[in-house]
Amino acid sequence: MLKPENYEKYSTKLCNELQKHQVVFREKFNIDAYDNWFYNQASEILRLYNDNEEIFFRYIPIGTFYQKSNTWMWVWENDEALEPRRYMTLKIREIGLERNYEKLVNGYFEGDEYTGWELTGISFKTLGGIGAYQVTSGQLEKYMIITELISKEDAEKIESKLIQCESHEGKFRKAFICQHLCNGTNLGFEEAFETSFGMELEEDDDFQAWCSDCELERLKTDGWNDESMEFAKIKLVCEICYFEIKKANKKDDIDKA
Repeated sequence: MLKPENYEKYSTKLCNELQKHQVVFREKFNIDAYDNWFYNQASEILRLYNDNEEIFFRYIPIGTFYQKSNTWMWVWENDEALEPRRYMTLKIREIGLERNYEKLVNGYFEGDEYTGWELTGISFKTLGGIGAYQVTSGQLEKYMIITELISKEDAEKIESKLIQCESHEGKFRKAFICQHLCNGTNLGFEEAFETSFGMELEEDDDFQAWCSDCELERLKTDGWNDESMEFAKIKLVCEICYFEIKKANKKDDIDKA
């Protein structure tokens, strides 16, 4: 069995490979011509734009580097990350475990100004893509793998499946809950299927949940019908609201607390 190469050699090789891809990526899509950027975590769409032109990409988040503390955080470690495909980066952690590379195993650690691109290079080799991009907001650098170019029409179609949430000041995926869960606590939390925050959904799936009383009504009528639906009075909320409500009402979590 061949001994894995040391981390410095491994990371340098893959970072250099990424830089070669970046030359082609930046030239092909004229990336440097765009002065502005905007990304939406829920849709995983990156928009680059100027006054008269724009371009849209799908992306996979990799991680963030905080300049103030010189620390890197892999996206799998970030409980606030919304991107559905963020757990794809756990493939990189598997490589770290196999090769005993601490930087690919630890979710959070000190780094330097090169850490972000170093780890993005490794991620690009593992996950594939057409390029990589970094955005900086304040002292926070966010790194992402660009997976594909999409049209404005496709971007709008994806975004149309999101809703604006006043509570969380942004557009997020839709979720549906019974009327009782809207302002309740300790009411139980029955789901159409087991969910986790930021999980990827099939195209026709939505987050759906109802309280224990609604579950009794549903069972009494042998499934959802006009009577049980009238009792539930389903409401539309955003994904973040959904998981906040889940935390406040799921009895298993309450019993363990």
